[in-house]
Amino acid sequence: MKVIAMIPARLQASRFPKKLLRDLCGKTVITRTYEATVNTGLFDEVYVVTDSDKIQAEIEANGGKVIRSIKEHECGSDRISEAANSVAGDIIINVQGDEPFTRKEPLQDLIQVFKDDLQGDIAVASLVHTMDDWEEIVNPNNVKVVLDAKNCAMYFSRAPIPHPRDTNVEVKFYKHIGIYAFRRFALLNFPEMEMLQNEATEKLEGIRFLEHGMKMKMVETPFKAIGIDTPEDLQKAIHIIQDGQL
Repeated sequence: MKVIAMIPARLQASRFPKKLLRDLCGKTVITRTYEATVNTGLFDEVYVVTDSDKIQAEIEANGGKVIRSIKEHECGSDRISEAANSVAGDIIINVQGDEPFTRKEPLQDLIQVFKDDLQGDIAVASLVHTMDDWEEIVNPNNVKVVLDAKNCAMYFSRAPIPHPRDTNVEVKFYKHIGIYAFRRFALLNFPEMEMLQNEATEKLEGIRFLEHGMKMKMVETPFKAIGIDTPEDLQKAIHIIQDGQL
């Protein structure tokens, strides 16, 4: 089983333009993410997928591999689906470009899903962790997911789900962490699958797989993602490195 990591990397970002090329203690955010992904030792190949000359030059200057995006894309899955056509790989994992502290353990758990799935029933795997703080739960920027008895996703929403109508029933709220692992066919088929009502309403690409009948296994992880979405996040990341917290 050949396992590939792809890191979609757009230069522009609405909340923090050019964040991937910002300096993070001597290296850019995207270079640290690329190196952290390579250093897990889990992947046969690691590629940054970008439409930017500047990001391509940055990665290649640091010995990395780049696949150029040809078309404009609405989401990261579309971007790496195009790129996956040009390389061989059985499992493709989408690693977020703005997560310079990418860790081995959760990615290893995702790969294990497919090793254990001898019947080939699972098309996609992704990560969750539990939430206890109500403000975090009701925040629409935190994507919630409801799981079935086999820990497969039933639905994603920006709303708090499941709705706690009976306060005497213990409920777990799961936050979706947007790292996806795909079987090749699922990723290549993604752009051809029609966006239906629920995905269009919630603006959550994971719903597309569910609406088209694909199984998505969710893996609970204790490791919380540390992404760079704002200048404040970058300062926090700088302090993490300077303080030797990771």
